[in-house]
Amino acid sequence: MSIFRRLGLAVVVVAALAVWPASGAMAGSWQVPLSGTGSARTGDFTPSGPGDVTQEEFPTFDNQQGPDPYNGTISLSTGAGSGPSVSSGKKAKSNPTFDFGFQGLNHYQQRYSRGGNQFSVEPPDQGMCVGNGDVVEVVNDVFNVYSAATGASLLPDNTASNIVAGFARNVNHAVDLNSFFGYPPAINRSTGIRGQFVTDPSCIYDAQTQRFFLVALTLETVPTTGAFTHVNHLDLAVSQTSDPTGGWNIYHINVTNDGTNTGGVNPGPYLGDYPHIGADANGIYLTTNAYPWNTNGFAGAQIYALSKAQLAAGASSVTVQHIDTSGMVNAPSDAGPTQPGFTVWPAQSPGTSSFNLANNGTEYFLSSNAADEAQHPVSGTAGTRTSNQLIVWTLTNTASLNTASPAVSLSNKILTVGQYGVPPKQQQPGSGTAPSTDVPQGHCLNDTSTLLFDGRTTGCWKLLVGAGPTSEVVSRPDSNDTRMQQVTYANGKLWGALDTALNPDGGPQRAGIAWYVVNPSVPKVILSGDLGASGHDFTYPAIGVTPSGRGVMAFTNTGDTTFPSAAYAPIDALAGVGAWNDVPGGQGAAVDDGFTSYKAQVGNPPRTRWGDYGAAAVDGNSVWIASEYIAASCDYATWGGPFFAGGTGDNLLGTCAGASHGPGTRTALANWSTRISELTP
Repeated sequence: MSIFRRLGLAVVVVAALAVWPASGAMAGSWQVPLSGTGSARTGDFTPSGPGDVTQEEFPTFDNQQGPDPYNGTISLSTGAGSGPSVSSGKKAKSNPTFDFGFQGLNHYQQRYSRGGNQFSVEPPDQGMCVGNGDVVEVVNDVFNVYSAATGASLLPDNTASNIVAGFARNVNHAVDLNSFFGYPPAINRSTGIRGQFVTDPSCIYDAQTQRFFLVALTLETVPTTGAFTHVNHLDLAVSQTSDPTGGWNIYHINVTNDGTNTGGVNPGPYLGDYPHIGADANGIYLTTNAYPWNTNGFAGAQIYALSKAQLAAGASSVTVQHIDTSGMVNAPSDAGPTQPGFTVWPAQSPGTSSFNLANNGTEYFLSSNAADEAQHPVSGTAGTRTSNQLIVWTLTNTASLNTASPAVSLSNKILTVGQYGVPPKQQQPGSGTAPSTDVPQGHCLNDTSTLLFDGRTTGCWKLLVGAGPTSEVVSRPDSNDTRMQQVTYANGKLWGALDTALNPDGGPQRAGIAWYVVNPSVPKVILSGDLGASGHDFTYPAIGVTPSGRGVMAFTNTGDTTFPSAAYAPIDALAGVGAWNDVPGGQGAAVDDGFTSYKAQVGNPPRTRWGDYGAAAVDGNSVWIASEYIAASCDYATWGGPFFAGGTGDNLLGTCAGASHGPGTRTALANWSTRISELTP
């Protein structure tokens, strides 16, 4: 198994049992047909409950440990705009006013959509996009549409038909992603048959075409076991109108390579991990990280370019132009063929006038190179896990995507920036200590004395696992690994940020954020710096910037005395990043108590999953931001309910839903939520 940190699910290698149209070589072009349509309506299912033949909660998940943090000291940058402790002396353009916010999707909705024929999933990879008065949110593995004015779901109320364990369950109208893409349930609990596994979703709204574009990675599975075959594809959904509650057109883009590249180092087939989406005036751009299924190592970031106009029109087929960043031997590349792109994030632009039309259309991307994948892609061994380089990628002639013979051209340049490095894990209150009753799942796994519902058996751990008890502790959630996060092209500049190790005020190493404002046409760094604070960890940033250059950066804030919270800071090209705050209503209410935190659930050592990314979107003069946080607390007796002797409440363990059966604030196995906020910078 590779040492590399695949942020999707870990792979189980079996012989490919399905056939997908081959894409040919690792770079080139081919036609992708319109495969069908989808909508935000729940598909057929058998309600889960007493007749279930399986109680499986987890798909095959990633239990690989993330990389060790950088073993050094990185002080807060002293350059202009480097966080609240540093002043550039210039008056900031961006001074965000909080307008509105609401809780988005949560784990209860994820697990109990489609009649409970879902898995427990962490982390909630979070896509969010806004336009036409609608807010679309998509996470692993559910979808919702909200009113931008009220935060209420605009999808049909599916509560009455959403029966789980004999009762209707209110999931705030959310629809599972398998239904959205037209697949069978993730797991049919009445038969045990598995459907496709959908992961890593993200979306954008394009004001030029007035369409929503949503991409996710889908892995084909062996129906009887759930083991992954080699076959995986990007599912690209395009709204048929500006209304995301209506129909969507769906295109499948093979990223497996089907073993056609069988020679050389790190040969295929590949896993197309961590897809993301961007757009310019002419194209939609999808990027992935290609990992070989059968060998160690990394095969480079992949770029897939498609005509935006053709997709928006629902064309019967669209040409995909594919570029492999590890094969740029004859292209203008500062990095060279021995350093492929890693998480080459495509830019998105606000409004209709922010695109770069030079060179017959230009799209930009940003990436970093401290990760092992960028430094040692062939051998698959650890690198330095630190860097002072930022890579700007430029794709030109994008207008050719609208012709019968697309011919885009990719180049890159390396810029020198302040040092960044792989951060440590986050701290949260109680990290490393035994979970108290305020951390109910963790406490349960250690509990040998609580009397259960039969009045004879003791030991809460018996409700969750088959062997125990264990000696669990409050976890330290994952930070990211210095890969680039969301990229925006606005006001003629590229804006991006990533996780880094920092030593605020010369103290202990913490997780912080390195941010960048770049003039990509030169290219040069206009402003850059760090955001960190003593006693806090900042992770998974996402930046949204208006056409006038006023921006907001979203992130998660945790700390020694701070529960995981949704936070933000202003950003502009004059003063950089300003003072940070938690968003109103986004203050964390409890510690992360998810199943990936505990060795009894996932093995030893556990790896508490968080992220893997947040989102930001621009709608007019507003910037919408979305981050993961812990929205609600739940005491031990309420979590146990009637499963504890003398207890009352829901007949599903751990939902904290009360005798009315919901809606719940969490499940037995996880308590993550997402927060969506509108600000005017």
